[in-house]
Amino acid sequence: MRLDLLPRAHRSPWLDLLAPALAFLAAVLLGGIAVAALGVPPEQAFVTYFVAPLSEVWSLQEVALKAAPLALIATGLAFCYRANLWNIGAEGQYVAGGLAGGWVAVAAHGFQGPTVWILPAMLLAGTLAGIAYAMIPALLRVRLGVSEILTSLMLVYVAQLLLDYMVRGPLRDPQGYNFPQSVSFEDAARLPLMMEGESLHAGVLIGLLAIVLAALVLARTLFGFEVRAVGASPRAARFAGFSDARLTLAVFAISGGAAGLAGICEVAGRIGQLQPEISPGYGFTAIIVAFLGRLSPPGILVAALVIALTTIGGEGAQIDLKLPLDLTRAFQGLLLGLVLGADVLTRYHVRIVPGGAGARVGQG
Repeated sequence: MRLDLLPRAHRSPWLDLLAPALAFLAAVLLGGIAVAALGVPPEQAFVTYFVAPLSEVWSLQEVALKAAPLALIATGLAFCYRANLWNIGAEGQYVAGGLAGGWVAVAAHGFQGPTVWILPAMLLAGTLAGIAYAMIPALLRVRLGVSEILTSLMLVYVAQLLLDYMVRGPLRDPQGYNFPQSVSFEDAARLPLMMEGESLHAGVLIGLLAIVLAALVLARTLFGFEVRAVGASPRAARFAGFSDARLTLAVFAISGGAAGLAGICEVAGRIGQLQPEISPGYGFTAIIVAFLGRLSPPGILVAALVIALTTIGGEGAQIDLKLPLDLTRAFQGLLLGLVLGADVLTRYHVRIVPGGAGARVGQG
């Protein structure tokens, strides 16, 4: 027996909209079964995961602060993935951006003149560093045909080790009692708070602005059409005169710049100094966010909020219900699998063919 996937002649727009919601409900149901097996009432876990983080101001701010870098990185990655290019190294580009922008803050520490230039210089340095770091796998692919998946992923560890070396050596605070960290950034090198006395900072607005710009570029510009055309049919796009090499460099620059900007926003926002670890894995989690959001900027925003919500809820469940944090990661992976599966079923219908083995995608 063989399963064939045949393209649907007519796709329902309502089913396209409902598929992610149904996948989320299925993930919650399966997660409830897993929680019950661990001896915790599912309704109590549901409240802790999804209701409690929305019930207080500080937790709402935490959701926004975690969603902002995820949305920013995932929006950049969406350009690559829509063009059938696989930047898996956003985590390294994030670290490179945080390191470069943080170096500017450390170098300007104690500067006696006007300081209005410091924060813009940090943001610019972080963005350019992310672009430069993303250009390494892009150029290796364009010039030598090297897989961008392997090179971008391996460069993550190079960036992390470089950051560790810098904060333990050249950038270490001489008055920091030998702790591996830089000096604390001055106020001029910190992102301004959106509300006095709260933790929400301007990095959230930067993430929202990036989503709006990406949506406009993808929907309203020739470059956005080129990205969509190459992703839908590379051969036809080449016949239309679109350059694979130029597009590869452009989308890697966008994704690297977005990741680098997210890195320096996190360093200049919540962290306030360089440390050996400046990311809880945002660059890798953003890959999940990009596909949960169907590579669409508005969808990415919703997906980033959902992932941030489950992360905050998972931390609360770890404390209040003694549930392992790995359960949250498993739920996020399950959610991604169900959303991708739902997408397949909305685009194709399954036909059972007697005899044979395996499954194949038919042409209709």
